[in-house]
Amino acid sequence: MFHIVFYKTVKYKIIYIIFDVTRIEMKNLKEELFNKCKQIVASKLATITQIIESNQNALQSETKSSAGDKHETGRAMLQLEMEKASQQFSVISNMNEVLQRIDINSNNRIAKLGSLIHTNQGIYFLAISVGKIDIVDKEIFVISPSSPIGKLLLGKVIGETIYFNGKQIEILEIL
Repeated sequence: MFHIVFYKTVKYKIIYIIFDVTRIEMKNLKEELFNKCKQIVASKLATITQIIESNQNALQSETKSSAGDKHETGRAMLQLEMEKASQQFSVISNMNEVLQRIDINSNNRIAKLGSLIHTNQGIYFLAISVGKIDIVDKEIFVISPSSPIGKLLLGKVIGETIYFNGKQIEILEIL
């Protein structure tokens, strides 16, 4: 009987050590994903800011020409571009605010904003809507908590199952 207990204790310690290595890898992956998300948002923000500035300069440099209708059409087109860029700026600013609310060092066992969720169908990072990112030979889906699958994952714990697009998805690990 003693040997069986000892064997189980050793076995559990081995499992615990393997589990810790996996958690360390996941923690590093989470940090890389978070930094990649920040880079993506910063890049998009810089691009949109540049477009807005360019359109503002073009709008200010528009002078009244002899072709009045052509001039007004050009100004209207620039105004539409400015509105479109402003909407994109707003969306990206919101993404930036979401990223600022994420605490990547949080070690919660419940899926929430900033959680890295390993399932039997893939790995999900609940943050902003970016899509699939390949990091360290892994495909990770960076999703918003307000996305359809994000809503299903939010608040779940290890061992729970969700159903999405006819697939059964079991939560294996949350970090």
